[in-house]
Formats: sequence, C-alpha cells, structure tokens
Amino acid sequence: MSFFNVLDILGTIAFAISGALSAMNRKLDLFGIFIIAFVTSIGGGTIRDVLIGNTPVSWMENTINLYLIGCVTIVAIIFRNKLDYLKKSLFLFDTIGLGVFTIIGVETGIMAGLEPIVSIALGAMTGCFGGVLRDILCNEIPVIFRKEIYATASIAGGVCFMVLYTLNITQNSIYIITTLLIISIRLLVVKYKVSLPSFTVQK
Repeated sequence: MSFFNVLDILGTIAFAISGALSAMNRKLDLFGIFIIAFVTSIGGGTIRDVLIGNTPVSWMENTINLYLIGCVTIVAIIFRNKLDYLKKSLFLFDTIGLGVFTIIGVETGIMAGLEPIVSIALGAMTGCFGGVLRDILCNEIPVIFRKEIYATASIAGGVCFMVLYTLNITQNSIYIITTLLIISIRLLVVKYKVSLPSFTVQK
C-alpha cells in the first residue's frame, strides 16, 4: 500500500467522523447519520471525478471505501459521547480531511495532465465540497461561505503542492508538507481569530 493510499484512507476516516458528528449534533436519525457521513467523505471526490470525466467515479470502483465509511460511522456512533464532549472534535477531523483530500485532488489533476491552476482548483473542490454538501444537508451555511479561512487554506496548500512538485521534491515529502501546511493554517487562524472580511449592503 502506497503512502498516497494511506492518506486517502485517513482523509476518508476523518471526513466520515466529521459528517457523523455533524449529523448527530443536528439530532438526525441513524439513516441520516450514515448519509451525511457518506456524502462528506465522497462528495468532493465525486464532483472532481465527474468534472474530469473520470467515470465510474472512484468510490464506485474502489468499494472498500464504502465499507470503511460505514465501519467508521458505526464507531463514531458508539463512541459519540467520548468524541462529542470534545467541542473541537468536529473542527479537528474536518481540518484533517481538508488537508488530505486537497492534495489528493491536486495530484489527480496533475495525473490528468491539467494546468496547474486547474489542478489547484480540483484540490480545493475535493477538500471543500464534501463539507459544503454536509452543511447544506444539515441546514447550515457552508463553512467556506462564512468568514472562516477554509477554502483559502486549501488553495494555499494546493499552491504549495504545485511549487514543491515543480522543484522535484520527493512525493512523500510533498504530501506531508502540504497536508501539515493546510492543517497549520486552519489551526492558527482559528486560534488567533483571523478571518476574511465580510461585506453588507447599506440600506
């Protein structure tokens, strides 16, 4: 198993837990919890694959991820009290998933022979859109549309990936550096309450 596959598994686990926690916070039933966990884990990758014509999409060909999401969701439900009492659990798992899935999206774009800016966009879509679908289904404003620096962190990671790739840095080093950069940005901006400006229309 390659390091890339390990990252894919870690990202899937992180987003599955993130989705399950979000669904339980909204007091959804068992079916709803599983649906939100699945959508959070596979949503971004599905949109990415459809956009580049990579069909059947990855989770349809690699069904092991479906079983993994199901098992992780069951574990999250069983240990929900241990996870949920930590108020930052949802944020932590969402941040890990964002970092890991961003680099998967960027590398997918590179392997498809796309331009760097398109590869970076695919990375942001892969990292962010699962969370967007999760928030919409849970009747919340998606985090990327709030003042939080979320998509910006993903884009910064994508740019870092492309720069390191151009410099011929070893593949595993690129994965680690990029993922840590995205996670660090998210942790720092939340800790120091850094946010993008918001605008309102004066009446």
